[in-house]
Amino acid sequence: MNIRNLFFSILSIGILASFSPAEDGDRLIGVWEPSNGKARVKVEKIAGKYYGKIVWLREPIDPQTKLPKVDKNNPDVNMRSVPLKGYRMLKDFVYKGSNEWSDGTIYDPENGSTYNCVIKMKDANTLDIRGYIGIQTFGRTDVWKRLKVN
Repeated sequence: MNIRNLFFSILSIGILASFSPAEDGDRLIGVWEPSNGKARVKVEKIAGKYYGKIVWLREPIDPQTKLPKVDKNNPDVNMRSVPLKGYRMLKDFVYKGSNEWSDGTIYDPENGSTYNCVIKMKDANTLDIRGYIGIQTFGRTDVWKRLKVN
């Protein structure tokens, strides 16, 4: 192998590595709004997995207590005083390829339940978030839209 072929081989490997599935999975990173518009969730990558926390609430103040809303429906009594803003509701997602992230869970603060979850990216600005118990057939899908953050 001559030096020119060696150079192009190394260059090709570098280019292919730059399009790795891990980086492709980073398309999930950003701020998303569920269909009900009650919250905004920021997805981040931490130690190779994807997590989402609530960064905005349409109604951040509880009308009864006049204090920031807390996770009052959490089945763990010790967690009921934790503020919803900043709460990590998406946990442990892994990019599987083909626009799909799975192996994670989603927490629903409205009923205090945690579900298995799969995320599918329909296009660059639309996610299908499917929470389920047991198998995906027995679940519910919500559509989330990416917010453009300046």
